[in-house]
Amino acid sequence: MFDNNIIVYKFIQDLHFFVTEGDDENELIQLAAVLQGFFDAVSLLLRGNVEKQEALENLDLILLCLDEIVDGGYNVNFVSSVVAGKVASHNVDSGAALSEQTISQALATAREHLTRSLLK
Repeated sequence: MFDNNIIVYKFIQDLHFFVTEGDDENELIQLAAVLQGFFDAVSLLLRGNVEKQEALENLDLILLCLDEIVDGGYNVNFVSSVVAGKVASHNVDSGAALSEQTISQALATAREHLTRSLLK
């Protein structure tokens, strides 16, 4: 508890992850699950290299990850693999060769091409 807020935190190397909630909500286990899901999704997106320099270089992915987890102040989805997959599909460079894309990016590109061909 800090200043009428419940705070759950996690320190990894030189990064600090915090999740807060008002004291009117008492869902400590859910907060811990959100924090762990966020950290796991960030770890997946950064390929296990969770450190300050890597986080700064990929801040857009981290913010997209946060956007996928929280919508309008409510925790919508905090399953790390789902969140990381959605963020990776937003970050697809469709001009890159398929051999240079991750599996999720390649699947998103294929899905986009299929959707375009069906809509024509």
